Amino acid sequence: MRIQDFCDMDKFNDIMVQWGKATGLATVAVGDDGKYISDCINFTDFCIKYTRGSEEGCRRCVKNDQEGKGVYACHAGLMDFGIPLTLPDGTEVGSVIGGQVLPEHPDEEKFREYARELGIDEDKYIAALGKVSVKTREEIEASANMLGDVLNMYIHSCYSEATNGRLLEHMTSGIRDAAEQIENINKINSKIAGFGGRQKILALNASIEAARAGEAGRGFAVVAQEVQNLASDMSTSAAAINAELTRLTDTIEKISQD
Repeated sequence: MRIQDFCDMDKFNDIMVQWGKATGLATVAVGDDGKYISDCINFTDFCIKYTRGSEEGCRRCVKNDQEGKGVYACHAGLMDFGIPLTLPDGTEVGSVIGGQVLPEHPDEEKFREYARELGIDEDKYIAALGKVSVKTREEIEASANMLGDVLNMYIHSCYSEATNGRLLEHMTSGIRDAAEQIENINKINSKIAGFGGRQKILALNASIEAARAGEAGRGFAVVAQEVQNLASDMSTSAAAINAELTRLTDTIEKISQD
């Protein structure tokens, strides 16, 4: 099950855009396959152009994205977050990740050393670092949790709406099929009732002929009586079935109207 299968992704993306404008934090949503399913919001050159631009830096970033939960310090010294996106039953269908902010004013020499380790131009790395926002861990946690809560509420609402729609569709289809089956049963039941009526006539005729035959027809008269009893039972059963079908039809009609 993918978020895109039941959510309006334009509305989903708009929630993230508005959150990004309000907080200034970077964020993006990914599906359970790790692929982006939203716009990349407020991404910094420090992270995307330079840190992820180096082979080793990218490898470490991807590892952080996959393993990071809640608010955490990334390998490059920034604060990031990873909040799971779930279905109402708790099944994870993706996550919202982001952050890309500093928890305090940076130690420039420490970042220069890291730039050398990753093979990144030091001066450009420090210039990009200067454009990174500084926020407290509490601010980052509050913002990240708020985004996670809002997105999960939206996902749950969309999922429930889609599920209810499918159930209603199945119920409507089932009612329609049941109505058709009842109609077919009614036709068969009418034939059975007709057979019973004809059997009664045949049994009556057989009884008359047996009476005319006297002693020789006595055995046949017994058979004719049994046939007549069977015909009566058939008529009674057909009437009972018809009554039950009428009740079932009424019930289905009430469900359809509701």
